Amino acid sequence: MDVRYTAVATANGRDGRAVSSDGRLAVTLAPPREMGGTGEGTNPEQLFAAGYAACFASALAAVARKTRHDVRDVSVTAEVGLGGDAEQGFGLTVVLRVELPDDLDNGRDLVERAHRVCPYSNATRGNVPVQLVIE
Repeated sequence: MDVRYTAVATANGRDGRAVSSDGRLAVTLAPPREMGGTGEGTNPEQLFAAGYAACFASALAAVARKTRHDVRDVSVTAEVGLGGDAEQGFGLTVVLRVELPDDLDNGRDLVERAHRVCPYSNATRGNVPVQLVIE
């Protein structure tokens, strides 16, 4: 694969900071209250959800352009669940909620094609259950 871009970020744990190499991303990290943390920062699952939602929306736009469909008003919400424990291992689940315009033909087909080309979908395939929900 010809790599066209590499993102670099450094973190020092779930309860600390994460910073990108260019300094544009600099966030305080804290475990959510549901996991015994303060919840006073973001967490890796939120960052993953934001990245996956943005990437999937972009993949959907790329697929739609090839078929001349207008998806400017599309919205993608990623719900990333974290479960498991330190003994058995932790795992993720993902629900992608795709809000499509009412007049879009073949919306399900476009979403499924986007799921085949999205880098996040390709990275999680076979490792993380991903549910596609069209709203």
